[in-house]
Amino acid sequence: MQNETLRVENMTCASCVARVEKALLAVSGVTLAEVNLASEAVRVEFGAPADLPILVAALARAGYPVVIEDVVLAVDAMSCASCVGRVESAFLGTSGVVDISVNLATETAHLRIAAGQITADDLVRLASAAGYPARVVSSDQAGSVSERKAQEAIKLGRLTLLAALLALPVFVIEMGGHIFPAMHHWVAANIGLQNSHIIQFILASVVMAGPGQRFYTKGIPLLLRAKPDMNSLVALGTLAAFGFSTVSTFAPHWLPAGTANVYFEAAVVIIVLILFGRWMEARAKGHTGAAISRLIALAPTTARVERAGGKVDKVAVEDLAPGDIIHVHPGEKIAVDGAVLTGSSWVDESMITGESVPVEKTKGAALFGGTVNGAGAIAFRATRVGADTTLAQIVKLVEQAQAAKLPIQGMVDKITAWFVPAVMAAAGLTFLVWLSIGPTPALGYAMVAGVAVLIIACPCAMGLATPTSIMVGTGRGAEMGVLFRKGDALQSLQEVGVVAMDKTGTLTQGRPDLTAIACAEGFDEDAVLRLLAAAEAGSEHPIAGAIMRVAKARGLDIPKAENIRALPGFGLSANVDGHVLLAGAKRLLTRKKLEPSALGIQAEGWASKGQTPFYVVLDGVVAAVLSVTDPVKPSTPAAIGALRALGLKVVMITGDHTATARAIADDLGIDDVVAEVLPKGKVAALEALRADGATLAFVGDGINDAPALAHADVGIAIGTGTDVAIEAADVVLVSGDLAGVVNAIALSRATMRNIRQNLFWAFGYNIVLIPVAAGLLYPVWGIMLSPMLGAGAMALSSVFVLSNALRLRRFRPLMQHQGGK
Repeated sequence: MQNETLRVENMTCASCVARVEKALLAVSGVTLAEVNLASEAVRVEFGAPADLPILVAALARAGYPVVIEDVVLAVDAMSCASCVGRVESAFLGTSGVVDISVNLATETAHLRIAAGQITADDLVRLASAAGYPARVVSSDQAGSVSERKAQEAIKLGRLTLLAALLALPVFVIEMGGHIFPAMHHWVAANIGLQNSHIIQFILASVVMAGPGQRFYTKGIPLLLRAKPDMNSLVALGTLAAFGFSTVSTFAPHWLPAGTANVYFEAAVVIIVLILFGRWMEARAKGHTGAAISRLIALAPTTARVERAGGKVDKVAVEDLAPGDIIHVHPGEKIAVDGAVLTGSSWVDESMITGESVPVEKTKGAALFGGTVNGAGAIAFRATRVGADTTLAQIVKLVEQAQAAKLPIQGMVDKITAWFVPAVMAAAGLTFLVWLSIGPTPALGYAMVAGVAVLIIACPCAMGLATPTSIMVGTGRGAEMGVLFRKGDALQSLQEVGVVAMDKTGTLTQGRPDLTAIACAEGFDEDAVLRLLAAAEAGSEHPIAGAIMRVAKARGLDIPKAENIRALPGFGLSANVDGHVLLAGAKRLLTRKKLEPSALGIQAEGWASKGQTPFYVVLDGVVAAVLSVTDPVKPSTPAAIGALRALGLKVVMITGDHTATARAIADDLGIDDVVAEVLPKGKVAALEALRADGATLAFVGDGINDAPALAHADVGIAIGTGTDVAIEAADVVLVSGDLAGVVNAIALSRATMRNIRQNLFWAFGYNIVLIPVAAGLLYPVWGIMLSPMLGAGAMALSSVFVLSNALRLRRFRPLMQHQGGK
């Protein structure tokens, strides 16, 4: 299966969203199509026989062409037809490449690529990797969505200004005469009513053919295909007003007596106001994707690389490779991910993790591209570059989340699929009702009411209500170190009633210390520790690390262990120095039918204080019990309190001793504990917690947490955990701080509240104002809504939705990170 995100033109309202998805899903091999109207993009999952050119052609037939960019590369080292084939093969099948034509005579490659999927520099690297060095000759790549929206806003601003200047005389001549009778008489006496109508006709024609042309070139073809959209409504409304006015001007005898009025001012003012609304909308849309732009801007463009002989050269970040040694001066940005080789410093990682406190970096410490070095000079070895860096992965996750469609959008789609045709039917019915029972001149009233219904309807606001909030909310989350890997988690998280979490590495620091050893009679402490260290030497378990640190500190001679076997959820077994060794929790003794005797009393005492006891068995005899303590993260108590303040039930699920788990839970204020759970039992524990119907979130970080993360309604992975856990999660916290859980839930609730506000406005606006435009108030108060006022209201409706969504940029985290990793 392939996954492509395509930028699509001509999408203006929610009806367009449904048509784009329908056109793609009709292609054999397409399994998913999700449109984001705010970013004007569609995410498509597909397999054979579908491919990118077929998808592009299907969208073009539907009237929604993909934004295509042309790139020309100069390609070296091509000498024959076989070379041409190899260069083409290097590009064909690459994500984003729609078409390629290689010319051997001119040594160039002409590529057509889907905007936003691949860059010209990526294409150069692909050609070079195939053995054909290349360079960019020309490219019409327009940059990021924010940059494109900025360019579009400038263009729309100019069109709006031009339309306003042309419309002003029309408005003044016509409406001025209605408001000030003296002006009407002046126009009649000095210009002549017929001449004023002709002037209005000329100016209106220029406005419609010039600045307003976009409404007709896009709306009319879709109308002819029986797929009307927002542009079709504007085109119909303005053409109706313009056509009626034209007949009134040049053939008034075709109309009933007393009905030959002109409405040129309505047509041009509608165009001006809607262009103004589109201009404001384009500016606001540019701001919705600002978070991604800011993330991308974090990456520096150059880096200092150490060459053979110790010489340091400044090179472009795109030319870096894993293994390069990079020097960073005080105050500079770190170019890519890596590990410190020499020097030490404090690094500001707030832009990645959300933690405001700088992190100390010494030899071996991990560095992230885009973070800022402090006062020290360091050199590090690059480990991940380009699209593999943490920053690039964060940008990718945010883009995927922003393109997602929430379950709440399904209801909106069902309504908007028939909204525009329904509005057209309502406008036609309004016209006929007014024509048949309206007061004199009935035709004039029918024209005004019908056009007002067409113009005031706003499917744009409906289509923008959800995706704009998603874009801003997920972007704000990324700035706080909260990444939504799956877009629907943004909705699911606000429904959560129970937060279950693992203990080790989640509530605690995940680096336990060995605090006490008690041996049975006849066993020596160092001797037991020496054998245990031998068995644990190759283990990556946190407790193994604690044992090895103490054994090395005591200077013990650690022998080689054989036949080491992990017993998941119980411990391990090994052969060391002729002894059969078992080490693990009390349930291991139960399994082997062994009694801890007096050591069990010692273990219970430690457990009651929140320490974790485990036993060592030598040759079938319980030899010792050891205690480890894993310190609680500094932020954990406040985070638990904040979760409970949000009305959530907090549960700890752990494989630890029941008494240990209960002691820690009581100390932290955790509501419930499920202890002595085997790794496979975490899923069953979640099922038990879900029995009362509550929506469940699980927070974890380890490999054995992956099944639980995947099984929970929302899986939240601590970013300092394993890649396996992160892949299984719906939400990733870049920091290892539980404050991220609190902030993620609070942000989810704020975003969904924002979406509901947007939907209430979008639907309420149409439900209330369409009947008003149809003349509902006329029989009672004699009020008719002017189409010009309808255009203004429609334009402002979308702007309101976008402006409301942008308020999420000011969302403040409930908890600040305390750096407790």
